[in-house]
Amino acid sequence: MVDRYQRDQYVLASKFPTFNLPSEDQVESIFLEQLDKCGVEYFDYYLLHNLNRILYEIEVEKNHLFDYMKKWKTEGKIKHIGFSYHDDATHLDQILTEHPEVEVVQIVMNYYDDNESMIQGKACYDVIRKHGCQVIIMEPVKGGALVNIPQTAIEKMQALYPHASTASYAIRYCASYDGVVAVLSGMSNMEQMQDNISYMLDFQSLTKEEYDILAYTKQEIIKTWKYQCDDWSVLDDNDYHVPLSAIMRSYNSLLIQPIPTFGAELNYYKTFRSGYDRAFEKADYSWLNSKINNAFDVNTALQEAINFLTENSFQGYIED
Repeated sequence: MVDRYQRDQYVLASKFPTFNLPSEDQVESIFLEQLDKCGVEYFDYYLLHNLNRILYEIEVEKNHLFDYMKKWKTEGKIKHIGFSYHDDATHLDQILTEHPEVEVVQIVMNYYDDNESMIQGKACYDVIRKHGCQVIIMEPVKGGALVNIPQTAIEKMQALYPHASTASYAIRYCASYDGVVAVLSGMSNMEQMQDNISYMLDFQSLTKEEYDILAYTKQEIIKTWKYQCDDWSVLDDNDYHVPLSAIMRSYNSLLIQPIPTFGAELNYYKTFRSGYDRAFEKADYSWLNSKINNAFDVNTALQEAINFLTENSFQGYIED
């Protein structure tokens, strides 16, 4: 690409590996090596990778990574400062308040996860826009889960637009938000790429009827969950004040994804649990069984969910 096109004819982004930084004295050499490997003199967008409340404190702030990014921008080696993020909206607001130099944030966002309390897609989006930053969206089709949706939802989509793919609804949902720079679709073949291009070349925001179809689709997906409950909020009334509903909903969501051990939720759990007394993970919640009309055994299901989330979490840098 570098040989075939003038540098101003394409947009190039890269990330700094915040999770694997041996010491601050290697920051500059890592960045320069990235430029060298790409064969360019600057990145259009340069992001700190995978920020959350813990990485922010133990790697980013300690090693002055934002100061380096400001220096590289002054030197013309990056055009826009940003980071990718996997945590709640409250800590995102803290980071953006403390670092007004940030111009763009990459978050998980899709019509399924926008109001799920572990990922908080819409709340994070609102925080980013409040700070005047642009948005890059990852996981628009949730690892493929929003491609292979229940037949009842497919029928509604096809009744409206017979040839529209299920992926097109998911990606257009994300692209319909203001301030979105890019929607990162994990395409696996040429057919998927051509499909994406077909509806993004002449992009049209979703209509109210399409939003209604997506709301219906999420409810149809929920019907396929392993554990069912009429009112998940009942689980949150416990002695530890932990939103247990978030844990169970996240576990249910992981199980419906093509690769459950690689779902976005796994990038959140250890950070989530760090905010609570760890004793909550071993507590007895049998008294909640009657509260959910014995839909399932809370202790068994919760322990199953916690074990899966903990064992498969991406964040190995956090000690148990």
